[in-house]
Amino acid sequence: MITALLAEQLIWDIPHLVFTMMITCSYILYVKHNPPPSIKPLQPILFLVGIWLLYVMIGSPLLAFSYLSFSFHMIQMSFLFFIIPPLILLGIPERLYKKMEAFYLKWKMPAIIEPKIALISFAILFLLYHLPNILSILTDYPILQKTYVILLFLLSFRMVWPIASPNPRDRFLTEKRKKYLWQSSVYIMPACMVFIISALFGSMNNPFLGEVAAHLCLPADRTIQVLPAPFNTKYDQMLAGFFMIGLHKIGLVVTCRLEKNVYKEIMKNEQICQE
Repeated sequence: MITALLAEQLIWDIPHLVFTMMITCSYILYVKHNPPPSIKPLQPILFLVGIWLLYVMIGSPLLAFSYLSFSFHMIQMSFLFFIIPPLILLGIPERLYKKMEAFYLKWKMPAIIEPKIALISFAILFLLYHLPNILSILTDYPILQKTYVILLFLLSFRMVWPIASPNPRDRFLTEKRKKYLWQSSVYIMPACMVFIISALFGSMNNPFLGEVAAHLCLPADRTIQVLPAPFNTKYDQMLAGFFMIGLHKIGLVVTCRLEKNVYKEIMKNEQICQE
């Protein structure tokens, strides 16, 4: 039944697939011509997993399924903002980053905002994105919604920069890192709590189902129930909040441990990133 209702949505984004394959081939050629120690053993795996996870999240039929319930949506959002950016950053070799930095300095591009400002900006925009009224407005204007998500995605790279940067000078250590990780958890928490509080005081409608209805040319007043009863209810909303809290925490912990493994010769005597 789900497949029938979403038949027009279950498509693969071919241009994005071609772009992902081009990035993959370019990275593999770079690795081939720059063997270790310029590239750490884990970096190719992390980078390729990151960019292909990105394609799965926004270019595969899985994107359509993320519209079906709040919990599916928040799992997709959590991977997009908390899991994928650090994987890609940790997969960028330092030598490649220096070339990118040289290009950046040569063309005198505008300075990138500080990580803490990016973190605060992301937290505010992410919270606003999931407020019922604003989310309903965004789903009515697909271009605006996509622009908003792209902005959040770019900010997510900058906010994870202090713990996953390819530039060792930018990575926070010891107490400074612990403080930043704590701030990250605190700032993201309100967006997670929106779903939990909403579930406790009355469930809200899923605006993404309205978008699906529009694509399928169904009457506006027709309710689409393509999933069992537990979904698109207050329990589903509560799960969405807990999923986001959990995946954000997992993202931070896994990022720190992966960084420690990637740069273990540099961080050999550092006790960092404790749970």
